[in-house]
Amino acid sequence: MNRPSPSQSHTGSGFALALDDAPAAAEADDELALDNSCGAGDVAAVETRTARVAVEAHGERLDKWLVRLAPEFSRSHLQQLVADGLVQLNGQVNTAQARRLAAGNEVSVELRPTASTAAFRPEAMALTVVYEDEVMLVIDKPVGLVVHPAPGNWSGTLLNGLLARDPRAATLPRAGIVHRLDKDTSGLMVVARTLEAHTALVRAIAAREVRREYLALVHGTLASGLFSIERPIGRDPQSRIRMAVVASGKPARTDVELLATCDRISAVKCKLHTGRTHQIRVHLASLGFPLVGDAVYGGRPALGLTRQALHAARLGLAHPQDGRAMSFEAALPDDLAQAWQQVGAAQQMP
Repeated sequence: MNRPSPSQSHTGSGFALALDDAPAAAEADDELALDNSCGAGDVAAVETRTARVAVEAHGERLDKWLVRLAPEFSRSHLQQLVADGLVQLNGQVNTAQARRLAAGNEVSVELRPTASTAAFRPEAMALTVVYEDEVMLVIDKPVGLVVHPAPGNWSGTLLNGLLARDPRAATLPRAGIVHRLDKDTSGLMVVARTLEAHTALVRAIAAREVRREYLALVHGTLASGLFSIERPIGRDPQSRIRMAVVASGKPARTDVELLATCDRISAVKCKLHTGRTHQIRVHLASLGFPLVGDAVYGGRPALGLTRQALHAARLGLAHPQDGRAMSFEAALPDDLAQAWQQVGAAQQMP
């Protein structure tokens, strides 16, 4: 962003600037969409910005005035900076965001990065690496590990671990992550280590050339041994934290194979043809077969499981650099393996 020099006066904007030499702060996009090319290493620096209130801004609310002083930040973030005591009015801390300003007031604000921006930092953690070369790696994600930083989980995510494991990850979109698993879903994920590999893997997933098979336990007894679910998925109009089968949703297809059943709990294998958010959970629940332990979509604890019984067991893809066919398998984690055996499906474990 182009900035005026300290000697310039922006009376038309309601303030005169007196800036230090700190780098510009930048607010990261909170939406962690895979088509966003923002690099993981784009962490903002802290900057103090000072200005005087011009005559035409006399009587204006502090928070509204701050938006023009720091337009790269949202008004809600600036309001939080006020509440945190990071704004001074005439040299005194002011925590009232609705404070009316007077012409000639000097306002100083310490511009700290948003939580989402600050989240992109290395954090050492143990990762189970199934395969690794110079351009990609495949990991076996444990239950409980969040993939991307998000509200409530700004640290301790897979992204943080990847940044600590390989400094090159900071130059890649989302540290090389090209697809997601829910926090309580375990299993295989492929991660890019170069920009070229990232591009190739994203395109392969979009073209449905990456084969992903999941193992799950669901409530109920499936009548058919092998069938497909083709129902569009979108945001649940009744709840922002859920997805649902809705006419306006995106096309989604899941192939389901019954492996075993016992006491009205079934063990199934699911093959994804698309990768919509919560796709397997939503599709099976829409037919009256919610995943065991999946409280969000109607599942209940059973067989010792209190989290959703879903595991990414198999992954097949073409190597993003040389095109050779690759396939990987990951064993069920202990809690799901024990439940799986109780259903009588042990012979189907990878």
